[in-house]
Amino acid sequence: MTTKTILAILLIALGAVALVYQGFSYKTKEKAVDFGPLEIITEQTHTVPLPPLIGAIALISGLGLLVLKGRHA
Repeated sequence: MTTKTILAILLIALGAVALVYQGFSYKTKEKAVDFGPLEIITEQTHTVPLPPLIGAIALISGLGLLVLKGRHA
């Protein structure tokens, strides 16, 4: 496998995942109250949205690389 083929497969896979999930989320913990021996920790969920356009661009780019590789090989 050449580098172009591997890159094309990665772009297709990432584009498909981005289209299916449309974002990801993660959690952070913060101290809300720190008053002597009393500590209250809160957990917050943050969401990072991925627009479908990014997934489509990655998918089309990967397919384009595969087609171009096939023509020039």
